[in-house]
Amino acid sequence: MSAEHDHDSGHSARWEIGFAIASGVTYTAGMIAEYALGLSGVGTALFLATYFFGGFFTIRSAIRSTLAGKFEVDFLMLVAAIGAASIGRFAEGAVLLFLFSLGHALEEFALARASKSIEALAGLAPRTALVHVGGPSTTAGEFVDRQVDDLTVGDLVLIRPNARVSADGVVIDGRSAIDQSAVTGESMPVEKEPATGRAGAENTVFAGTVNGSGALVVRVTALAKDSTLSRVVELVASTDQAKSPRQRFLDRFQRIYVPAVIAFVIGVFVVGYVALGKPFDDAFYLAMAVLVAASPCALALATPSAVLAGVARAARAGVLVKGGAPLETLGRVTSIAFDKTGTLTWGEPRVTDTVAAPGSPLDDLLATTLAVERLSDHPLAAAVADAVAARTSTVLSATDLQSVTGRGVRAVVEGEAVEIGNERLFTDIGVALDPVAADVERLQAAGRTLMIVRRGGRFLGVIGVMDTPRREAGQVLDRLRESGMTDIVMISGDHQQVAEAVGREVGVDRALGGLLPEDKVSHVRELSGGDRARRCAMVGDGVNDAPAMAQADVGIAMGAAGSAVALETADVALMSDDLGRLPFAVRLSRRTSRIIRQNLIAALGIVVFLVIVTFLGMPMGPVVFIHEGSTLIVVANALRLLRFEVGREHEGVEHEARPVHEPVAA
Repeated sequence: MSAEHDHDSGHSARWEIGFAIASGVTYTAGMIAEYALGLSGVGTALFLATYFFGGFFTIRSAIRSTLAGKFEVDFLMLVAAIGAASIGRFAEGAVLLFLFSLGHALEEFALARASKSIEALAGLAPRTALVHVGGPSTTAGEFVDRQVDDLTVGDLVLIRPNARVSADGVVIDGRSAIDQSAVTGESMPVEKEPATGRAGAENTVFAGTVNGSGALVVRVTALAKDSTLSRVVELVASTDQAKSPRQRFLDRFQRIYVPAVIAFVIGVFVVGYVALGKPFDDAFYLAMAVLVAASPCALALATPSAVLAGVARAARAGVLVKGGAPLETLGRVTSIAFDKTGTLTWGEPRVTDTVAAPGSPLDDLLATTLAVERLSDHPLAAAVADAVAARTSTVLSATDLQSVTGRGVRAVVEGEAVEIGNERLFTDIGVALDPVAADVERLQAAGRTLMIVRRGGRFLGVIGVMDTPRREAGQVLDRLRESGMTDIVMISGDHQQVAEAVGREVGVDRALGGLLPEDKVSHVRELSGGDRARRCAMVGDGVNDAPAMAQADVGIAMGAAGSAVALETADVALMSDDLGRLPFAVRLSRRTSRIIRQNLIAALGIVVFLVIVTFLGMPMGPVVFIHEGSTLIVVANALRLLRFEVGREHEGVEHEARPVHEPVAA
C-alpha cells in the first residue's frame, strides 16, 4: 500500500469505506452460497463482485503509482489476487481484496484524525469581515460586510465581541482579551489595547483567533492569503516535503524491496514447481501467499503516520514543525545553543539597581536622572525614565542636553552641571570614581550596564540596567537536561561579563559573549564537532540569528506568529513568545522517534513471521488478516501521539508573561 495517502477528499474516503463494506457483504454471501448452499456458480459470481468492490480503489492507486515508475504494495496485492483467480481460488483472492480494501479504508479513516487537526485550522478564519467605508476615520461612514479575500492592507475592520478575528492587524480602537490559542498555543486570553506607537504583542491580532467581551477596530496589516494562520496551514500541510531520514531511507529501500519481493516470489514458484515437482496450482498458490506475506504495508506507513500525528499534535500546542526531518532530528539533538537577547532574556532593558552614593539621598539620584533621561533619545533612556518616575515625586528641570557618543550625556539641572554615563565619560574629564568605585566594580561583575550620575561636582550614585532573564529560562534548561541535552550554550553579541552574568542566572553550561553573526555560526558548527552522530539545535528569533540557525541541524524560532521571516527560516517555530514550550517540543520529538522505531520493528517482525508461517502452510486468508491487522496496529500506535501530554505542555515550567516596565527595588 502506498505511503502517500490521499486525504484531500472526504467524499472519496466515504466512497472507499462504502466499497470496502460492499466487498465484505459480497464475500460473506459468496462463502454462504459456495460452502453452505452448494451454489458454486452463485458463489463465484459473488466473489467476482468482491473483486470489483474490493479492487476498485486498489486498482486506481496501483495505476497511479505504476505510471509514476513505482511498484508499491497495491500492485503486489493485485498481482496476488489475480494470481489466485487464475488458478480458480476465487475465495482466497476475494478475501485478500476485501481485507486489503477494508484495511486501507480504516487506515484512511484513522489518519484523517491527524490531518483533521491541521485542516481544522484553515476553517478558523471567518469568510466575511465588517469593513469601514465612507470616511477617513471610524467617526464617519459605516461598517459593511465584505469577503475576507477582498480585504486590502490598511482597511479598518470591526471585530464584534465574542466573534472571530477576520484579519491580521493592529488594534486602533477598543480594548478586549483575545483567545489566541489556535495560532500561538497560549492557554490564557491576551489583553489587547490600541497601539500608540510601534505595535507590540498587546496591539497585534491574528486572523482566526476569538475576541472577548470588547469590540475592537483593527487596521489590516496582511492580505488573507498572507495571514499568519494561512502561512501556518500552508507550511504544516506541506510537511511531507521535508521527509525524515528514516522515511527517505525507507523510500529508497522500497524501490529495491518491491522488485526483490517479486523476484523472490518467482523463485518460490520455480523451485516449487520445477525443482520440487509440486502441482502447478499448489506452487503458484504458495507463491501468491508469500507475495502477500512479504508485502510491506505496515513498513510503508510506519514513519509517515507517526510524522503526521506528531506534526499535528505540535501544531495544536502552538509549535510549528516543518516536516518529518526536523521532527525526527530534534529528537536526536544533544547540544543546543541559545541566543541571549529576546530568547533567554526578554530583550528589553530594565533598571535592576539604584545605588545612592555615600551621604547622598536616593531621591536626589532618582529625580536628577529622571529630569535628564526624559530629554534623551538614547535607547536606554525610556526604560530608565519609566523605572525611576514611579519612585520619585520630585520634579526637576533639565536643559542643555548634550550627547557624548559612547560615553553618556551632559545636561544642566537647576543650574548645576550633570554628567550621566559610563566610566569612560569620567575618565575623559579626569574625574576619579572613588565615592562609587566599589559599587561600580560590584555591578560590573554582575553584568550590569552602568549609568554613573554626578551633579554639581558630587556623585549621586549608580544605576544598573540589564536585559533581565526570563524567570522560566532556568526551569526550561532543567527540563531540557532531563530530556537528554548534554551541552547547553548561550551565545551573545553582548560583552563577556554580561553574557556570563545572564548565563550564571539561567544555568547554561557555557556563556559566550562578544560574538558577531559569523562568530555565532562558527560556534554552532563547533557544537556538532564534525560528528555526524551528534546533532545541534539553535534557538533564536529567526531574523538576525538566521545564519546560525541555518548552520544548526535544527533551527528553532521564538515568537514566530508575528514574523513571516521566522516562519520561513526556522525548522521549528514556537508561535508564541513562550520559551516553556521548547521542552515539550523536544519530548514530543523524542516520543515520535520511539513510536517510529516501534512501528518499524513491529512491521519487519510481522513480515518475517508471515513469510515463515506461509512456508509452513498457513492459508492466504489468515495471512491477509494478520497482514492488514499489523498495518492498523502501526497506524493506531502512531495516533497515540495526538494525545501526547495534552494539557501538560508546560509541565515543570511556570510560564512568565511578558513583563511591563516596573521599577526594581534598590
